[in-house]
Amino acid sequence: MSPTTRTLRAAILGTGAVAHLHAEALRRIHGVTAVASADPSEERVRDFNTRHGIPAGYGSLEELLAAEAVDVVHICTPPAGHAEQTAAAYDAGAHVIAEKPPALSLAEVDQMQEAAHAAGRQLAVVFQQRTGTAATHIRNLLRSGELGRPLTTVCHTLWYRGTEYFEVPWRGTWESEGGGTTLSHGIHQIDLLAYLLGEWSSATGQLFRLDRGVETEDTSCGVVVFESGTVASVLTTVLAPRESSLIRIDTEHATIELEHLYGHNHASWKITPARHISAERAASWALPGDEVPSGHDALLSEVYSALLSGADVPPVAAAPTRAMEIVAALYASAGTGRPVTRAELSGPAIRGSMRAPVVDLRQAR
Repeated sequence: MSPTTRTLRAAILGTGAVAHLHAEALRRIHGVTAVASADPSEERVRDFNTRHGIPAGYGSLEELLAAEAVDVVHICTPPAGHAEQTAAAYDAGAHVIAEKPPALSLAEVDQMQEAAHAAGRQLAVVFQQRTGTAATHIRNLLRSGELGRPLTTVCHTLWYRGTEYFEVPWRGTWESEGGGTTLSHGIHQIDLLAYLLGEWSSATGQLFRLDRGVETEDTSCGVVVFESGTVASVLTTVLAPRESSLIRIDTEHATIELEHLYGHNHASWKITPARHISAERAASWALPGDEVPSGHDALLSEVYSALLSGADVPPVAAAPTRAMEIVAALYASAGTGRPVTRAELSGPAIRGSMRAPVVDLRQAR
């Protein structure tokens, strides 16, 4: 049976909210079948499998891998377990698709990538904001030079998470979540920005605790400088009642704007030409007629297309450390009080932990 016609057997570890997005996407992808799920809660596994038509359920990944022959493991669990779970999947001969953040530290992601290489398997990390025809089109325009040099950028993640959100034991701590809102939420827009603009060179950041009773930050701000010289203002918070995800890129010839929340389509994007650009030239920048929105469907479809053909992970799921490196540099800068360069991330201290000082500005109640 040729690689393009065989069916891949997939398993889903964890049955929380994001796991449902994986299961729903798998049902729409030709050439893959979800055969099992695993979660410590027997009730959650039963309900999850009933909803998605998955035949087998287990209490742990170890039980699942011992009983099932699977080609791909989807890791939809909190990040503290990702490195160990990924290693187990590779030992069983499976590829891994892991939710973001891929792990608690850059060192753990390094280990995951090394294990994938040693096993001859693939590691795909879910940064679904990269996907969709609009993001691809904008990236191509920027990379081609048609819009001129990118100069200034705004990257804002303005989300809202109430106190009940942090009642889940593993949230809001350095040990179990790895970081605060910058790592858990802002990383989506930071990743998309880097996907559009390319490599970065330095980052300066500050972390704040303004309202939530957590160990990590509930708000952060920073400046990221890219190798092209583009300067980006990066703000992340979970205290915004009107939630929004924003990216604005001002180039020599145009302003690109994206506003959405958890996913974007063509209507979310706007390109405004500079005054010196002709109407004919601006018209050539229009988004394509065929639209694919961002999301798990688009990402997993591309990943499985690559796996079925025996190819490497596609760009929409590759470079798992790029956004984490920027977050790590923002955190490290909060500790040093100075810009942190990309070259400095090779040091074990920064790669080994995201932990950083947080300025507590909460008012006594």
